Amino acid sequence: MSEERIPLPRPRCRSLMGVRVLGTGSYVPDSIVSNDHLHQRFGFDSEWIVKRTGILERRHALPHQATSDLCHEAALRCLENAGVTPADVDLIVLATFTPDMSFPSTACLLQDRLKISGAAIEVQAACAGFMYALITGAAYVASGASSTALIVGGDCNSRILNPRDIKTYPLFGDGAGALLLTRGRPDQGLLSFSLGSDGSGGDMLSRPACGSRLPPTPELLAKGMHYMHMDGRAVFRWAVAILSDTISDVLHASNLRPQDIDLYIPHQANIRIINAAIDVLHIPRSKVYNNLDRYGNTSAGSVPLALDEAIAEGRLKPGQLAVLSGFGAGLAWGTTVMRW
Repeated sequence: MSEERIPLPRPRCRSLMGVRVLGTGSYVPDSIVSNDHLHQRFGFDSEWIVKRTGILERRHALPHQATSDLCHEAALRCLENAGVTPADVDLIVLATFTPDMSFPSTACLLQDRLKISGAAIEVQAACAGFMYALITGAAYVASGASSTALIVGGDCNSRILNPRDIKTYPLFGDGAGALLLTRGRPDQGLLSFSLGSDGSGGDMLSRPACGSRLPPTPELLAKGMHYMHMDGRAVFRWAVAILSDTISDVLHASNLRPQDIDLYIPHQANIRIINAAIDVLHIPRSKVYNNLDRYGNTSAGSVPLALDEAIAEGRLKPGQLAVLSGFGAGLAWGTTVMRW
């Protein structure tokens, strides 16, 4: 990353009201990969992983599983929790940066398995993907273009990680989450959201090969260019800043104070990023949901997975206010204040 990179101003916050969540669901693979396992297999320092990330274990997809399988399970659980059948859904917005294949889209694969009659849209904004999908789906519902939208985020990060890279391999896991959106009361929905990107920081976190720029060749594969590459320090600094800044932005736009929010659900990237950002805003850690220790960074699956578990634990109830935030490669981010 060039030291002369000057980010553009953040876009102004906007609002999408009159939408509500009917239900949520999530899924993680059965295969648990502990820090001790990584130590025994690759020689990684277990204590270093915990100290630097807060992660104790993560899930990896089984050999027969792909991203669509994880998303399918999360979607089924979401539909069941909401008491909704696939016939009631008229839109899928699915976020992933580890699709089953280049095409057809994972969204269309999911649409076929669920037999949903409607459009299937796929968005790619890496770890901010679910927030992009949520805001896109909310716009469809609020405008009347959709009556019931299935919003899904999921990734199989284990398939694009270099097992010899201690700076990335222990951080990520596989998982998926989903929610259903429909029309709600005028006071429900996204009170304020910040959605943006800064492509000038794209080289901070990328997978250089296997696209049209660098098609896979034996030489590129030998260099590991098909794996994720990350400038950890630069990403850390940017993530802390964008998380704290955009939370402040959406609170200000909603005329709310940090203490007015019932629960904060940030992207589960790194406990040090989360704690640094919320400490800047003087947010009590008791108000911040965390499952990073069990799953690691599940990218587009991160926010909906945490959201589903928070609701199951009774941490978020109807009428309460939640802040959701995703941020990652692109660089891209999405943060919102949502009235449940």
